[in-house]
Amino acid sequence: MRVITGTARGRRLKELEGMETRPTTDRVKEGMFSILQFDIEGRRVLDLFAGTGQLGIECLSRGAASAVFVDRRADAVRLIRENLEATGLSAGARVVPGDSMAYLQSLQERFDLIFLDPPYDTGLLERALEHIMRFDILAPHGIIVAEHPAGRVLPAALPPYRLRRTYRYGRIGLSVYRRDANQNSEEGRP
Repeated sequence: MRVITGTARGRRLKELEGMETRPTTDRVKEGMFSILQFDIEGRRVLDLFAGTGQLGIECLSRGAASAVFVDRRADAVRLIRENLEATGLSAGARVVPGDSMAYLQSLQERFDLIFLDPPYDTGLLERALEHIMRFDILAPHGIIVAEHPAGRVLPAALPPYRLRRTYRYGRIGLSVYRRDANQNSEEGRP
């Protein structure tokens, strides 16, 4: 696992032991960042269910303004910090130990780009999408990238959100949601 491009290009990232964490493969990550290449610089990023932190680190390497990494596992939190230190990207990062859903429920800020890659078959992806849309924590013109099994049908988007497209990389699907700027749903904000 490596950083694809930017200031930390080519740097290897450490991975977690065991099968509980499933890092995004290089092929899927390259496809994902090809989709997002013009939507990263200067953006505020949330890497929810961060695992190794590779998605947020890739964004920081490509010029994102900041990235928040959230994971419940203590070993993942340590590894994210080590990977940030190894890439020299700690200054723009905040690592939050704890439950991702509890973090979303207490959130008082908006993000431009949100990555969702929870463990499959836990229902966390659907719950996170529902919460993000209901409480409107994505900035206008913001993007959510959800990684999931290719055959899974994700929930419908609630206005001002819309499902832009779902990409398929073998057995992995990437669904890209966007938030329109023409509506403001402040009534659901925490």
